[in-house]
Amino acid sequence: MVPGPSYGKFAEFYDELTGNISYAQRAQYFHELLKRYGPKQNTEDILLLDLACGTGSLSFALSDLGYDVIGVDASGEMLSVAMQKNMQRASPLLFLCQTMQELELYGSIDGAICALDSLNHLTNPQDVQEALERVSLFFSQDAVLIFDVNTPYKHEQVLGNQVFVYDCEDVYCVWQNTYHASTRVVDISLDFFEEEDGAYFRSSEQFSERAYTHEEICGFLENAGMVLVDFFAADTLEKPGGDTQRVVYVAKNRHLKQKTQG
Repeated sequence: MVPGPSYGKFAEFYDELTGNISYAQRAQYFHELLKRYGPKQNTEDILLLDLACGTGSLSFALSDLGYDVIGVDASGEMLSVAMQKNMQRASPLLFLCQTMQELELYGSIDGAICALDSLNHLTNPQDVQEALERVSLFFSQDAVLIFDVNTPYKHEQVLGNQVFVYDCEDVYCVWQNTYHASTRVVDISLDFFEEEDGAYFRSSEQFSERAYTHEEICGFLENAGMVLVDFFAADTLEKPGGDTQRVVYVAKNRHLKQKTQG
């Protein structure tokens, strides 16, 4: 397995720190895109991959809409949290510990979702390329890939060299960013402060995200044998603007180009 950040401590507090995200609404948005561009089947007949699924919140929300979901993530710590939640479900999901660029499934899938800027966590362009090629390899005839990415605008103007503070019930988190303009990479340093018996204990985590241009994304898809079907400003059906912070892409294997655009 390709080495990378474990997100070990981050996994412990990930759900609390992302409590502002409505996974039900995100799942519904992806559901609408799948109905528009994906295989014309009932949801229960669609095998859907949640790539870089983290703690599984989106996987479960998609499953609640009727999809047969497989969750994949490279972090054993993130998947440990997902499995704890999985045990409370009447119909548990399958979770696999794999990197995106070494994806290995047991058969074909009807669609794949890669959400919450997960591809940005691959700071080597070759890793992005390999990840998209692996997804394409397991696509069924009409399968669709939907993924979102943070934009160069967001990295430069929003994340940049900024500091964010999260004062949650179980943890106090200081999030510090360092921006490298030449590569559009943001180095992220997280400091967690946990209170126990009147004392605070500090732990840290570091990882990076890289922003890719629209042209780079299209190049990755082309080289992976895929074609761009559509793209939107996140959570909308509107085209991105110059200050869009996250873009959602819809792609299919290239052999479906005439069918998709015709």
